[in-house]
Amino acid sequence: MSQQDQKFKNLVAHCKEYGFIYQSSEVYDGLAAVYDYGPNGVLLKNNIKSYWWKSMVQMQENIVGIDSAIFMHPKTWKASGHVDAFNDPLIDNKDSKKRYRADQLVEGYCEKIQKKIDKEVTKAQKRFGDDFDKDQYLSTNPRVVKYQEDIDGIMKRMADAMTADNMVALKELIEELGIADPENGSKNWTDVRQFNLMFNTQLGNISGEEGKLYLRPETAQGIFVNFLNVQKTTRQKLPFGIAQIGKAFRNEIVARQFIFRMREFEQMEMQFFIKPGTQKDWYDYWKKTRLEWHKGLHDAEKLRYHDHDNLAHYADAAVDIEFQFPFGFRELEGIHSRTDFDLSAHQEVSGRKIQYFDPKSNESYVPYVVETSIGLDRMFLATMATALQTEMVPGQDDPNNTREVLKLHPALAPIKCAILPLKKNDERIVALAKSVFNKLRGSIQCMYDDTGSIGKLYRRQDAIGTPYCLTIDFDSLEDNCVTVRDRDSLVQERVSIDELKAKILPSVDMGNLLEGK
Repeated sequence: MSQQDQKFKNLVAHCKEYGFIYQSSEVYDGLAAVYDYGPNGVLLKNNIKSYWWKSMVQMQENIVGIDSAIFMHPKTWKASGHVDAFNDPLIDNKDSKKRYRADQLVEGYCEKIQKKIDKEVTKAQKRFGDDFDKDQYLSTNPRVVKYQEDIDGIMKRMADAMTADNMVALKELIEELGIADPENGSKNWTDVRQFNLMFNTQLGNISGEEGKLYLRPETAQGIFVNFLNVQKTTRQKLPFGIAQIGKAFRNEIVARQFIFRMREFEQMEMQFFIKPGTQKDWYDYWKKTRLEWHKGLHDAEKLRYHDHDNLAHYADAAVDIEFQFPFGFRELEGIHSRTDFDLSAHQEVSGRKIQYFDPKSNESYVPYVVETSIGLDRMFLATMATALQTEMVPGQDDPNNTREVLKLHPALAPIKCAILPLKKNDERIVALAKSVFNKLRGSIQCMYDDTGSIGKLYRRQDAIGTPYCLTIDFDSLEDNCVTVRDRDSLVQERVSIDELKAKILPSVDMGNLLEGK
């Protein structure tokens, strides 16, 4: 097992052990690609949502929010193109009976070539040391250049096949590359065919096509059909945006890599409505703005742009912000220039005018849209992957003295402070500890814990990312102070109980993240 695979395995195990994520319906052996968020997970998830919402809505002058229904009129999905075009290429292996997405098999082949490039770069870095110029090496080393040309050529052929809906060409590419089933090495493939990803159900007791409803595969359409309602009630003028956080559902052919790709997931989307002809400027603006937002949580080298080769039917430009997960760079957020496709389509199918009257030009027109869309679950996974670290205990010389610590920004941490009585069987200490807990929990997310020795309690709080531990000891009975331990530095200081809020609240305030602190 590679180091990265082991890191990912440890991350998944950590999420379960410390109450972040559980397999759904585990008592019945689980439901594939469906997960539940545990006590610490739901707190972290809500904090991530709050951070995005405050950044996208509260901190913007011209963006407002809505919460649209999961169920929508079935004509919505006909107009949006999802009924006819929301497909993934499906391929089966005749020997293993396993089902795969054809495009992901090709992407996996290219990832193996990319690993060869990475290996060459690592060797060159060791050989040249501080004199190594990575960009120059990537552009001049013949072997690396050939590897990259192979990747580019393969991805272009796949994009051309996908754009043309040419499933025959996609299978020919798989066969030409000699791609085998990851399970058993078989190359005995079926033809590639399109598979619609939408779940459907029935409306009440109405059966057949008339009563068919879909679980929404994205939250964007709830924004588009409410464009006029929001514009009129909020008196917004272009450009302006509408943001939403909500559940979406996709019947994925192959859901994999923990919560990265699930069948039930949550999106954080914003649709920015603009005057036609200005989409290039606004696309560039949101592309840059969203990357800077992610840099507030992740190191720059773990983020990159990936331009789409195969544009969706509604887009004239699209880029992904990719994050380096333990299993490689993958999409974290998408920025799409959707033109006027969505509003025009709903206008045509509904028969109702969906336009904006521009008082400056004295004309009506269908606005264009630039979209930003994040998978909340992917954001959660990226946040955990960045924060979870195994390190030597600061101030200790023993290399075996390590701890597992979740170095979340204090504003995102599920628990902001833990109240820990030094002795759980001393009534005076317990009474004081509980009074501190009751005093703080109205304004700070706290935890009271007396289920182990103080050393074990510290380690448990480190593992869930708690910034501060407050220890109530015998001295506390005399001086009305507690020992405040900092998660990252392990510095301990005595703080008066009356001053605890003033000590803790400023550092866990979401405003610190919003202001880049």
